[in-house]
Amino acid sequence: MHTHRHSRFFLWALFVPLVALAPSGGALAQTKYPDHPVKVIVALPAGGSVDMIARSLGQKLNASLGQPFIVDNRAGASGQIGMPVVAKAPADGYTLTVSPASFLTTNKSIFKTLPYDPEADFAPVSRLVNQPMVLVVKDKAKYPTVAALLAAAKAAPGRLTYASSGDGSPQHLAGLMFETRTKAKLLHVPYKGGAPAVNDTLAGSVDAMFAVMPEAIPHVQAGKLHALAVMSPQRSPALPNVPTMAESGFADLSLSAWIGLFAPVKTPRQIIDQLNRAVQAALDAEMKAKLAENGVEVSASTPEELQQMVARDLKLHAELVKAAGLVPQ
Repeated sequence: MHTHRHSRFFLWALFVPLVALAPSGGALAQTKYPDHPVKVIVALPAGGSVDMIARSLGQKLNASLGQPFIVDNRAGASGQIGMPVVAKAPADGYTLTVSPASFLTTNKSIFKTLPYDPEADFAPVSRLVNQPMVLVVKDKAKYPTVAALLAAAKAAPGRLTYASSGDGSPQHLAGLMFETRTKAKLLHVPYKGGAPAVNDTLAGSVDAMFAVMPEAIPHVQAGKLHALAVMSPQRSPALPNVPTMAESGFADLSLSAWIGLFAPVKTPRQIIDQLNRAVQAALDAEMKAKLAENGVEVSASTPEELQQMVARDLKLHAELVKAAGLVPQ
């Protein structure tokens, strides 16, 4: 989905070893979970934010649970290659997935059929992080504020362009939400990933982008992109001078791209609870600080809260897709 090339972000991903060494087991045979390596499927390429979070989490879980958590990238087809692998895996806690929200929510509305059932095939473990969206433009003089951008969009319906990393991506959904709630008509320009979408926004080929925070931050900090507003309830510590949508006069424009940990549906509750406790401990102050630099908020949850989030977003995203008149592919 998103390939972020923010150097600090990317280098950090490279420094996290793929398989941290497991401590050598004692003489006693372990019957506890986990007693052998755990596979963590990421249905996206290496190097993006979902992959980076999976690797960082894997390293922490290895340290606390004593077995390697090995990231296995199965990228392509908007999650439709990697997610079925997890759905069909034995429900024993040895195959998990770190997934963006879209594979479990938006995909249901934008694809006619899916090789997995987002609701029935997975057991939520915990939400991991929130990645708030931020509206950015290249031309600060032309679009100094959200109100100015909206005025330009209303003056020429369907002419103002915004980039996304593909149909159904968080960037696309944010654009649909903006259109639906402000009654403006924009022109969506989908790309094959976050990096090319950001590049064309930087080049001025498109007017705007509702970017995931880590994609935008380096360019906003370098003064190459102008951030109009963040789509989160509070300002981001990474961009403290950028107002929220609510502060800009648009109270109902809140959207973030969350990432969560899921297991196959019939995984024993004991294992789910054990993983949930390990995740809560892993998302510590050090992890929080590292992620905050890139505008990513640590946001653990109970399995039930994540289940409710999936249900709520399935409904919200279906409404946005329907309001936009998108026909399932």
